[in-house]
Amino acid sequence: MVFDFLRPIDVDLMIDLQNQSEACLAKKVVFHTEEAFPKLEEVKLAIIGVLEVRGAEQDNVTVDLDSVRKEFYKLFPGNWNASIVDLGDIVAGESIEDTYFVLKEAVAQLVKQNIIPIVIGGSQDLTYAMYRGYDKLEQMVNVVSVDYKFDFAREHSSLADSYLMKMIVDEPNNLFNYSNIGYQTYFNAQEEIDLVEKLYFDAYRLGEVASNPTITEPVFRDADLVSIDMRSVMSANSGNFITFMPNGFSGKEICTFSRYAGISDKVTSFGIFNHNNSQAEAVLIAQVIWYFIEGFHYRSNEYPFGTKSNFIKYIVAQEEELIFYKSDKTERWWIEIPFLSNSHNKLKKATLLPCTYEDYLEACAGVVPERWWKAQRKNLL
Repeated sequence: MVFDFLRPIDVDLMIDLQNQSEACLAKKVVFHTEEAFPKLEEVKLAIIGVLEVRGAEQDNVTVDLDSVRKEFYKLFPGNWNASIVDLGDIVAGESIEDTYFVLKEAVAQLVKQNIIPIVIGGSQDLTYAMYRGYDKLEQMVNVVSVDYKFDFAREHSSLADSYLMKMIVDEPNNLFNYSNIGYQTYFNAQEEIDLVEKLYFDAYRLGEVASNPTITEPVFRDADLVSIDMRSVMSANSGNFITFMPNGFSGKEICTFSRYAGISDKVTSFGIFNHNNSQAEAVLIAQVIWYFIEGFHYRSNEYPFGTKSNFIKYIVAQEEELIFYKSDKTERWWIEIPFLSNSHNKLKKATLLPCTYEDYLEACAGVVPERWWKAQRKNLL
């Protein structure tokens, strides 16, 4: 079994966690120890560390996740009832492909059991292994990356710089949509920005998102896999001065995105990467994980919905009829991507795309929502 490759939690760390308050997360989580592996029945969330940095941009990068665990497990839980386990660490294999394989199989098994893996990793190319974990599920995958660049690079680049290209090119090609949150234009070649547009992917500049973080909520609501590069956070907030980032998201904003990901009924895996072992960053990552789990406990379980009785249907007459749905429960909006029987469809049925009330108002004014238009084009490619 793939979980046999996971290393138990360090003994010294377990002793430290046992000394925490009874009300802390340390006493609410079941750990993979030398003595026992957690039972996965009824489990909803599983934390996995991945000690792999060979895909990193920089040489001599190390990763120590015990500091993150110490900070996370001394936090107090909210009004949580979901069972959480910590499965320990995937150690770096003989080759990086060996590490990819173990992570891929672990994600596949957990998602198949309706358990959300929360992966704390080294370099962000591990996102590719998480994506490949969906191969056996036979579904199209939407990936959202909070990152300051697109990771398209192909020539003389590290795996962390080019994993997105592998997602697009490698078979089987299950990638339906990629969305970038927070790219900084000066870190991305114009050819890469043009390629994102050509592939009908979604990209939001740092300034655009920082001025209005709520525009990202529908993006996270449509994600299957969410990947956060901690270098998207400004160094003054993250404490990471190895890769100095004068601009980026604040700690509050990155936690907001994490909560959006947790609230999404569709997100089935979540990863945090490029932790550079600073104490301040460990504290921030602990809070990012906390907000994801907090969001998970506020899921409304309204998508995919079996009945539309709790939704109001709105039809906007344009050259092509647009159909919107508004939830009575949360007042969130969706727009329908129709199934065209006379065309090739990547999506094998009519699908709902999360949107905003502003998208509906624009449609009423005769403007076709951009994300709907892009989704249509991707569906027919």
